[in-house]
Amino acid sequence: MSGDRFCLLIIGGYGTFGGRLARLLGDQSRLRLLVAGRSLEKADDFVADLRTPKDGAEGLGSNNLGAMVQAVSFDRDGDLTEQLTRMRPHLVVDASGPFQSFGKNAYKVVEACIGLGIDYADIADSTGFVAGVGGLDAAAKARGTFALSGLSSLPALSFAALDAMAPHFSRIESVAAGIAPSAHVRIGLNVVRAIATYAGKKITVRRDGQPAAGRGLIDAMRVTVAPPGVTPLRSRKFLLVDAPDLKLLPARFADLKSSFTGVGTEPQPLQRLLSLAARLVHFRLLPSLLPFARPLQRASHSFAIGEHRGGMFVRAGGVDHAGKRLSCGWHLIAEGDDGPFIPIIGVDALVRRLLTGVRPENGARPAAGELQLADFEAAFRRFSITSGIRMEHEAARQPLYRQILGSAWERLPPALAALHAGGARVASGRARIERGGGLLARIVAGVIGFPKAGEDVPVTVRLVSDGDREIWTRDFDGTVFRSWQVEGKGRDRHLLAEVFGPFRVLMALVPDGEKLRLVVRGWRFLGIPLPMFLAPGGDTYEEERDGRFHFHVEIGGRLTGLVVRYTGWLVVE
Repeated sequence: MSGDRFCLLIIGGYGTFGGRLARLLGDQSRLRLLVAGRSLEKADDFVADLRTPKDGAEGLGSNNLGAMVQAVSFDRDGDLTEQLTRMRPHLVVDASGPFQSFGKNAYKVVEACIGLGIDYADIADSTGFVAGVGGLDAAAKARGTFALSGLSSLPALSFAALDAMAPHFSRIESVAAGIAPSAHVRIGLNVVRAIATYAGKKITVRRDGQPAAGRGLIDAMRVTVAPPGVTPLRSRKFLLVDAPDLKLLPARFADLKSSFTGVGTEPQPLQRLLSLAARLVHFRLLPSLLPFARPLQRASHSFAIGEHRGGMFVRAGGVDHAGKRLSCGWHLIAEGDDGPFIPIIGVDALVRRLLTGVRPENGARPAAGELQLADFEAAFRRFSITSGIRMEHEAARQPLYRQILGSAWERLPPALAALHAGGARVASGRARIERGGGLLARIVAGVIGFPKAGEDVPVTVRLVSDGDREIWTRDFDGTVFRSWQVEGKGRDRHLLAEVFGPFRVLMALVPDGEKLRLVVRGWRFLGIPLPMFLAPGGDTYEEERDGRFHFHVEIGGRLTGLVVRYTGWLVVE
């Protein structure tokens, strides 16, 4: 070792996740990073690339490389004691896998570390591997070391989210969690191999309070990932995957009746084909999808279409302290290439803690509950990652906009909050109206009843709550048109649906400084979904200026051009 640097050995250090961990920790001047794998040539190439400055998330750490980085060869099937004694790291992080395929001697790396008094952590996602590491607990305590398994999205981050939500419950009866990777992220072969090992095969879940047989990549649930105040991911189905949470949750929540962990890949048609292949295994027409892992990986890379965003959710259901039903969901969205950093953020947090002298208790155990949600959220701020919790009391409905925004409601300026406070409201002010000149634009405007163009037009808006919906009546100097708004259901959950005659427009509510933006996410005509590239668009937002509510509404499309644009201000009476 060099001086008093903390030595970290990353097995799989040039792989999908190990490489990202090395980049994240590259700014730590007290670190000596050993980037390890079977191929010394690949390790050397990675280290050379790490030292080359880059822009963007992939270059994290490389523009400010303070760590001493070294490429080393490491063979997990070789003489582990000799290799570890020679390198003598303070901490070994196994970021390789797939852990599902490690076989009878699955814990030989962990055992070698414990035998030499070296701390250990991994990002394993194998239920059996993570749950079984506790068998080494006594040995680790005797040697004064720790071994943490599963310091990844599932179960470390998912349990941190559950621990943050648990105080709202008197008992938790159901837990579901899922990961939705961006279609544009190149999934590593080991990840595909891990999924292929259990596709179509039995996965033990919880149903009606008892262990039950689920079907890998066949059983599904639909979820809309929607952190408060962020444009949601498109609603998608999550297919059942084998994750450590399924084994660990019953011990954490005594009243647990149901459990689910899933993956929601895009594009969804490709996921449906994967589910169909899993059914061939389920009906014993194929022994396993493992031989097809490489073609499946190539297919996922070839069909990289759709939004470049990924996400994650953890949902809990049960009873609150007043005895009422409560549903609570933690949601996360990562923009662009930031998603694949999430599985190693827990290890990053662990290493940074160790560098400050804070270490976990000795012993070998799953990493569920090892870190708090705040530890992860501190790391999220280094990325374009947004997360938050949504509370849903089944018996207590809130005003429409507050219901959709969740905790993001607190970020609204007072003038916007006053207009959307619920109940019956009347607001008046002045507006400027522009109309499109195209024939189709005039037809659409006539069908809906939009006002004619004008300057400094008096306007009155009446809002009336009617059950779950709000009726908006706009009066532009005698020209009246109505619409009604409601929270979307099913696929449209967490979106605002506004109905103009035969058209239903679905919008995300996104606070942006002093503005509340309304971002179109879909539309329908007489209930029939229409193509998004033809959807009515435009820059539509509300904002507070000089203490008053200001609006900027723009409606148009590729076929129509501008239909109408009206801007102005309102004061709630």
